[in-house]
Amino acid sequence: MATNATWTVVFEDKLIIKQSGDGAGGYVIDNDSFWNDSKWSNVWAIQFGTSNSNDEVEYRDDTPHSSWTNANLGDFSSQFINKWDAAHLVRLQSDWDNNNVDGETESEKITRLGARPTSYTS
Repeated sequence: MATNATWTVVFEDKLIIKQSGDGAGGYVIDNDSFWNDSKWSNVWAIQFGTSNSNDEVEYRDDTPHSSWTNANLGDFSSQFINKWDAAHLVRLQSDWDNNNVDGETESEKITRLGARPTSYTS
């Protein structure tokens, strides 16, 4: 696998991982129609934004690894980053919803935590 990737996608696990920065971590994206798209049938993993762009798309068979651009698989952001951002927003909202102090009013909670997150962009 490529090194120093900004994003990693593991198809077997339906997993998108943001490697660093705010919210770094992985989310399983449970969307079979997305993962079962025929264009992914030979893709094993993606290491997007690597120090070696020729090693970004890794195939299941002996097809040589390639860059995302040369693999011609579409826009990375709309296919993977936007899905990760949506999953991360759900987590941020859940964390906010479940961070309660007995007897605290909603306005006190907002003062303590800030407003409930309504969007997230990597």
